[in-house]
Amino acid sequence: MNETSLPSRSAEPRAASGPPRRLVIATAPVARALAGRRWMPVWALIRHVGRRSGTAYETPIAVVPTTDASIVVIGLPWGAATNWARNVVAADGASLRWRGREVGLARPRIVDGAEAARLARAPFSAVLRRFPAAIVFDRA
Repeated sequence: MNETSLPSRSAEPRAASGPPRRLVIATAPVARALAGRRWMPVWALIRHVGRRSGTAYETPIAVVPTTDASIVVIGLPWGAATNWARNVVAADGASLRWRGREVGLARPRIVDGAEAARLARAPFSAVLRRFPAAIVFDRA
């Protein structure tokens, strides 16, 4: 590209490791309304603090059923560079509004999809195996 040419306009710029922004904006109100409810066992709200801003956030996520009740696994289909995952690792924990209750989360660690699949119940293990990463917490 020379100095006089303009970059091509795309309908929507997005990071390579994240979901399409328009999809997030369109589905966020529904996801936020359902997540964390007693009758929505997979969907939850993870509450975390921005690693640079200190701003409090609530992000709708899907909790993966595990074989060990002392851990919580959340798949990262967009990879380990997901902002909320980086925030909870930097803060060394978060809280979760899940099944109508508050759950404390401690000692977050990023694992690959194969490791996450070993921790998950079937049939979720087959799905996690395809993810680039997952985050594992100990219940606080």
